[in-house]
Amino acid sequence: MYGIFQNIGDTAVISIVRKIPIENILDTVEALYLGGIRCVEITMDSPHGLSMIERVRDNYQDKMLIGAGTVLDSETARCAILSGADFILSPTLCTKVIEMCNTYGKLAVPGVFTPTEALTAVRAGAQLVKIFPVSSVGPSYIKDIMGPLGQIKMLAVGGVNADNAADYIKCGAYALGVGSCLVNKQDVLDGKFDMITSRAATIINNVKNIKCERSNKV
Repeated sequence: MYGIFQNIGDTAVISIVRKIPIENILDTVEALYLGGIRCVEITMDSPHGLSMIERVRDNYQDKMLIGAGTVLDSETARCAILSGADFILSPTLCTKVIEMCNTYGKLAVPGVFTPTEALTAVRAGAQLVKIFPVSSVGPSYIKDIMGPLGQIKMLAVGGVNADNAADYIKCGAYALGVGSCLVNKQDVLDGKFDMITSRAATIINNVKNIKCERSNKV
């Protein structure tokens, strides 16, 4: 489980793939991979979500960490894990999902918004919490929570894009979840995978530059 947590922190960007056709999943993941993405989240509200996880697992066994997103209960978490998911993300805090992930040695990333919810999630066994929807409060909210709760690692999700990604990292986010501004369903349908690769490379480079600046200051 620690290896999953560490690898997410190394690249610090999770691409959220939601409701694209199953026949396009491998081309989409390949486009992300070419742009430097090494963590992808396939949401469970997508048609054939479990089958998409299986396909990505079969083709990117050692290249890509695979997450299942929009997981609302422990039963779905278990199905996703058995399909090959390395980590489980939820929009809400459900301690039974955390327990299920810990049982299977997988990383749980529950959705929280308040400091109380964040601490409750960590006490339940979560190593990483998803601050969602972070767009309604902005990057400074991460910094504000880390004031008293600096031990909690946070994934910023909701409205994160190439323009503000660096700001979230500067404010202390451990990693970022990036959605439609990276993988746009219409671009997938139109076969514009080169655009996905280009956007991925831009976000990865922006984040990498900030992390390098931080390392040089230490």
